Amino acid sequence: MQLMPKIVVVGSSNTDMVVKTARFPEPGETILGGDFFMFPGGKGANQAVASARAGGEVTFVCCLGDDLFGQNARKGYAKEGINVDSIKIVEDAASGVALITVNGEGENEIVVASGTNALLSPDYVESQMETFSASDIFLTQLETPLETVAFLAEQCKTKNKKLIINPAPAPSQPLEDAVLDGLFLITPNETETKILTGINVDDEVSLKKAGNALLEKGVQNVIVTLGSRGSFFMNSDQSFVVPAPKVKAMDTTAAGDVFNGVLTVCLAEGKDWKESMAYASKAAAISVTKMGAQDTAPTKEEINQF
Repeated sequence: MQLMPKIVVVGSSNTDMVVKTARFPEPGETILGGDFFMFPGGKGANQAVASARAGGEVTFVCCLGDDLFGQNARKGYAKEGINVDSIKIVEDAASGVALITVNGEGENEIVVASGTNALLSPDYVESQMETFSASDIFLTQLETPLETVAFLAEQCKTKNKKLIINPAPAPSQPLEDAVLDGLFLITPNETETKILTGINVDDEVSLKKAGNALLEKGVQNVIVTLGSRGSFFMNSDQSFVVPAPKVKAMDTTAAGDVFNGVLTVCLAEGKDWKESMAYASKAAAISVTKMGAQDTAPTKEEINQF
């Protein structure tokens, strides 16, 4: 029997409040929307759930408030089979929330109130590191303090652990060189790639130029997600594009998170880059055909049958 890959996701947990609307309002404009939904979300949590449903043995490290949102979130993660022992509960603090508008084309605009996500400190991550000695791979994002991400990168480098950074939401400035040097994998989208490298990636030539810029910073592998066009891979040996399956998108909110969570499981299982990216792309394609965030992450059986 094959052992489940051990994955640690360090990141954010939010409750998503979603309104569907035909179009986004202009600045200062009020429009009437359609249906309202409330879903469990947060980039870290979305990725943890996606990894667990794809067959990973997942430990989630996050910070929740001792409020109704936080209590429900923790119960939900445990129900998914995620190890919740490393979740920090902070009294008298609000858990994170996200306000999401989804237009008629399935595109979204998101505003996040970080809440306790901003309290996930390097000291707390350090207190948990020894419990992760048997873990195969780490995954993080940028909805928690950048100093915590930097600390995790340093720890993974020191302990010779593979770390994937999904640099989302888009940072206001490039990540520090110390974070990138020795990083196993970075997975920006096109907007995030431009912020990280200063290069507008609109064709394969510019993608390779941006990929080289990140490799020169010490990143070992680069994947640029291209939405419906697929994903671009580059390392010192090869570069290629993996197309995405064609589907009718209903809500793209968690597509990138599902891609990263499932990709992490595939890499931890030892699959090659093309196979991992194609499998993760199938999972992301399934997710955009549904409304919500974590709830859209497909199971391993759903991906295999797609």
